[in-house]
Amino acid sequence: MTHVTLTAQRLVAAGADLADEVGFDRVTVSGIARRFDVPVANLYSHVKNSADLKTRITLLALEELADRLEVALAGRAGRDALAAVGDGYRRYAREHPGRWTAAQRNLDPATAAASAGGRHSRMTRAILRGYDLAEPEQTHAVRLLGSVFNGYVSLEAAGSFSHSSPGADESWSWTLDALDALLRSGTPQGR
Repeated sequence: MTHVTLTAQRLVAAGADLADEVGFDRVTVSGIARRFDVPVANLYSHVKNSADLKTRITLLALEELADRLEVALAGRAGRDALAAVGDGYRRYAREHPGRWTAAQRNLDPATAAASAGGRHSRMTRAILRGYDLAEPEQTHAVRLLGSVFNGYVSLEAAGSFSHSSPGADESWSWTLDALDALLRSGTPQGR
């Protein structure tokens, strides 16, 4: 094997690739060491342990996804913005299943605050600029969209929609239409 200079960034990228191949839960420092054909001890000057490696993969996944979603969202409003972000989540989960799982991982408060998670929240609020929602409805809507997008993508990734008709794409379009109609209507009835 050709000698490769090890860096934390290179190890995290290799860990993210490994997560996509074998699943995020199966990523370990020893697995990365095997990938680079080096002793495990060589990696500990770059990452503390497997938990640290997984946290760094989570941060990478959140950053990659935020970068993609910002590009997709630019210049869009209303249902087009909903579709751009939702489709971005679906595409990322299909292309990078291990990274998608990593992006769902709970981080400690300080790490979460320094992550791209805030960018995700700001993008969701940007979607809502196309709707007439004041607080606290806007915060409720941010949570609703996050729940629907993450829930749909996670269920789809688990194969939950592959055994019945209509297909997942048709249900996805219906879901976006329903979200758009709900957000356009403002506050739910009875509130």
